[in-house]
Amino acid sequence: MNWLNSEAFTVLDQHIIWSDLIGNTIGLIALALGWRRSILTWPAQLLSGLVLVGAYASAHLSGGVGKQLLVIGVAAWGWWQWNRGKQQAQDGSLAVRFATWKERGLLAGGALLGTLAVGGLFTLFPSLSWSPWADAYIFVGTLVAMVAQARGLVEFWFAWLLVDLVGVPLAFHSGLAFSGLVYVVYFALVLWGMRDWWLRSRTPVLEGAPA
Repeated sequence: MNWLNSEAFTVLDQHIIWSDLIGNTIGLIALALGWRRSILTWPAQLLSGLVLVGAYASAHLSGGVGKQLLVIGVAAWGWWQWNRGKQQAQDGSLAVRFATWKERGLLAGGALLGTLAVGGLFTLFPSLSWSPWADAYIFVGTLVAMVAQARGLVEFWFAWLLVDLVGVPLAFHSGLAFSGLVYVVYFALVLWGMRDWWLRSRTPVLEGAPA
């Protein structure tokens, strides 16, 4: 992993390392594939997570490392979820929908409790992260977003927007400039993807389609 954490180039006094560059480029591709509801979004997210483990480890962000390990695990689960035959829309693609109020409550409650638990852990052990609460927020928010994506919920995009609000400044302050720039691009893609899934959620599911 040494070469992955070496400097690729410098832009405006920001040092770009290879793992940050490659991992986030693959992450952008994964997000675009998610917008298109392509099952390839999951192997792309898994590969992105593997590469970014090195980037976050070099920045001493244990939450970031943990987040990428979760990305790897949830990507494998999401890949299985989409591959087992979810409900299909009329065009044969994956059907997407808005979460029920119960599901929203579970996602929000899980995000709150998870952030408190992880942030508390990072506070008790400062060596794990120099920015415990922001790190915990991103860590848990990413998990919530990916779980919602695996279930085909439009709220997946809203969760990513909330993660971006903290992810951009934290990435720049951690010396991961490319991650910060990519988060800005994520923001635009998320808005675009949200619109597409929102419209898709209105498409009726074919009767008799596999659940």
